[in-house]
Amino acid sequence: MRVLSRAVSAAALACLSLAASAPFPAVHAQAARAATAKSEPLTIVTQSGPRRFDVEVMRDDAGRSRGLMFRRSMAPDHGMLFDFERDEPVTMWMKNTYLPLDMVFIRPDGTISRIAADTEPLSTAIIPSGSPVVAVLELNAGTAAKLGIKAGDRIEHPLFKAR
Repeated sequence: MRVLSRAVSAAALACLSLAASAPFPAVHAQAARAATAKSEPLTIVTQSGPRRFDVEVMRDDAGRSRGLMFRRSMAPDHGMLFDFERDEPVTMWMKNTYLPLDMVFIRPDGTISRIAADTEPLSTAIIPSGSPVVAVLELNAGTAAKLGIKAGDRIEHPLFKAR
């Protein structure tokens, strides 16, 4: 999954070009390293109770550009949280991402603004936040519906306490 947030900087474009042109074994090795990245706890407070996940947090352009690209699986209680550092509209896409995902767009106070459910793997279609957000949480497709996660629910993670 690549992020198209804001105007894509020259550094991010260079990173995307390198990832796209890297030989398959190198790209696959990057995905394997990312799959073992340190996870942080995150809780979504829903109407039916709290839902806990372990998430990798992408805090820089390189991490946000790479995202879940090339991964073939993700544990049901795992996800990836993208920290955009600023409250603004963002756009995402699924190029080089094999996993169908639910994208949860999050406001600075931790409330869910919108959910793009069951995004299409390997698609270059643009997925907009619809309003200014500071973060996006990616979960396996169908997770939001299965667990009753909805717009207006609250995310508990240190990222949202610091704002």
